[in-house]
Amino acid sequence: QVQLVESGGGLVQAGGSLRLSCAASGRTFSESTMGWFRQAPGKEREFVAVIKWTGGRTHYVDSVKGRFTISRDNAKNTVYLQMNSLKPEDTAVYYCAAALRILGRYGDSTEYDYWGQGTQVTVSS
Repeated sequence: QVQLVESGGGLVQAGGSLRLSCAASGRTFSESTMGWFRQAPGKEREFVAVIKWTGGRTHYVDSVKGRFTISRDNAKNTVYLQMNSLKPEDTAVYYCAAALRILGRYGDSTEYDYWGQGTQVTVSS
């Protein structure tokens, strides 16, 4: 049974930083795609960033490019989202997601097989 457990959310002032973690367990992830999505109140779930487990290729939504960095630690089976220069509009519940294959449509949430429970990120102005 695959499990994804997020941590690292919290309250931070605008301009601050947070690092989210997603600990994955239950299988090997060598051919997986790992993504971060977010959902703000009253809005649809939005793609944030993705990393291909093998090779480490990454993609980001335009609004976070240059501020957020996705990475993974193979030994720990953990994916990270380093968020710098946070803005109030980054406030949302952030979700980790896993697809057990390499995705082409990595921005489509319906392509992912497993989801974490979410972690709240609140950025105050």
